[in-house]
Amino acid sequence: MNSLASLLDDATELLDETISFRRDLHAHPELGLHLPRTQAAIVSALEGLGLDLHLGTRLSSVTAVLRTGRPGPTVLLRADMDALPMPEDTTLPFKSTVEGAMHACGHDTHVAMLVSAAKLLVARQADLVGTVVLMFQPGEEGHGGAVLMIEEGILDVGGRVDLAFAIHATPSVPSGVVVTRGGTIMASSDEFKIEIIGRGGHASSPYQALDPIPVACEIVLAAQSMVTRRVNVFDPAVITVAHLSAGTTSNVIPESAQLHGTIRTVSARTRSQVHADLECLATNIAHAHGAQCEVDLMLGYP
Repeated sequence: MNSLASLLDDATELLDETISFRRDLHAHPELGLHLPRTQAAIVSALEGLGLDLHLGTRLSSVTAVLRTGRPGPTVLLRADMDALPMPEDTTLPFKSTVEGAMHACGHDTHVAMLVSAAKLLVARQADLVGTVVLMFQPGEEGHGGAVLMIEEGILDVGGRVDLAFAIHATPSVPSGVVVTRGGTIMASSDEFKIEIIGRGGHASSPYQALDPIPVACEIVLAAQSMVTRRVNVFDPAVITVAHLSAGTTSNVIPESAQLHGTIRTVSARTRSQVHADLECLATNIAHAHGAQCEVDLMLGYP
């Protein structure tokens, strides 16, 4: 119990070090599955702790195993590593130095926290039983890094995993507060692309063309209404169109328009319903205008 009583104090002592490590990662974001600098930084930070380290071969993962030598459960703690393909528009001294990449989702924070958690656990190794597996995972942002780490043996390296824990930073709760709930916490994340195919023409004569842009706008608005009117508020869904593209200049009606976005749901039933409803909605709105529509749904994690 004395070991647990001092846990918060010891974590607080590591705070400046944790923040410094996080800011270094933040300034040097990497994308996708191959994160050599981030991997090297993690390995360096864990050096000297006596952990059994395993590096991924198909991705830049790091697996660190703490074995107590005493029987007990195998517990996995996980942090994701990769950044997002977007610019950072801030003046912070530790802002991204990599053009078109930014740690906008907090994965730099997750990595720094797990490294410090490793140090706290090693300091208490004599009081622990079982095995702890530390999972540093690339490719969370749509690249399937967890699947690759499972295929490379993350669930077996420390023996059968009995419990797995992950956390995620969020700006929607106050600092110093930890939130959880029963049941599903994280939504599925699916991607969609919708192409509306009309008929190009001159902007001065829209009646001689079939303008796909108003059709695309109507689909965007109808999708938002669909969620509020057809999806149970207690089993929610989110549809976000995050990318629209059409045309090349100001006086030509394009032949096609594209919508690109994401669908988030917290149950398999609502997930299937929203997929079907969005496809039906987009296709029929396009047909009502005499246009064609192609809907491509790409499944992410459930």
